[in-house]
Amino acid sequence: MSFTPKADAMPAGRCDGMKEIEPNRAGASLAVGIVMARFNQTISEGLLSGCCHELHRLGVTDVTLASVPGALEIPLALQTMAQTGRFDALVALGCVIRGETYHFEVVSNESARGVTDVQLATGVPIANAILTVENDGQAEVRMFQKGLEAAQCAVEMANLLKAVK
Repeated sequence: MSFTPKADAMPAGRCDGMKEIEPNRAGASLAVGIVMARFNQTISEGLLSGCCHELHRLGVTDVTLASVPGALEIPLALQTMAQTGRFDALVALGCVIRGETYHFEVVSNESARGVTDVQLATGVPIANAILTVENDGQAEVRMFQKGLEAAQCAVEMANLLKAVK
């Protein structure tokens, strides 16, 4: 047995009286840290280009970049940056391209898990733009846009957490 409310019993759209925190991508007051893997550097630089372009457009002027050898090193650098208390949000940039061995799965899964663990442990939002792709072509097509989206995510999440607090 299922329950279906009458159409006139429910308000259209959102709940009446509900408080809603609107998305906010104003970045002028924010400090953003970026950790970029140097492995697959051309792709990482493309991600960085999109990210920096969008951070600038959103008004973020306080940006710090740290580079690490590869995707597995990103979480530790993010954690260290988060623990300083200097950053409102962080961005992870890198690229893992499938090869002929199981290593792709290990690096993809563990870097993603590490980024999520750091975010949850520190309370600092992290936009994960570590691409996991089949080949260079897929990465090249996605790099600028994914970097741009990571910047938007970082700014929006930093503002959301500030609004909630």
